[in-house]
Amino acid sequence: MAAPLRLSPQTIQVLDAFLRAPTGWRYGYDISRDTGLKSGTLYPILIRLAGHKLLETCWETTEAGKPPRHMYRLTREGQRSAKEHVRAYKAARSRQPAWGGAKS
Repeated sequence: MAAPLRLSPQTIQVLDAFLRAPTGWRYGYDISRDTGLKSGTLYPILIRLAGHKLLETCWETTEAGKPPRHMYRLTREGQRSAKEHVRAYKAARSRQPAWGGAKS
């Protein structure tokens, strides 16, 4: 049995980035630019999401001289799961109290 998916704020950020174009293929670099996450944070998340079958992956075929790039997109289950998790995360954040009140 696979370990449960960790839904860190960074994972939610990645899922939210995919939801902007839920059926489109994305490169890691593009996702990094959109989220501001460094590769050491982003790629383990992408690997974990793919391991949970929420992302499908492939290698882009490129013209001669350019290295192939790994591409990612949400699976059908990934789309459903991403919508659910992002919605729940945003709802929970909106219910958090603001702690910037007056000091005593």
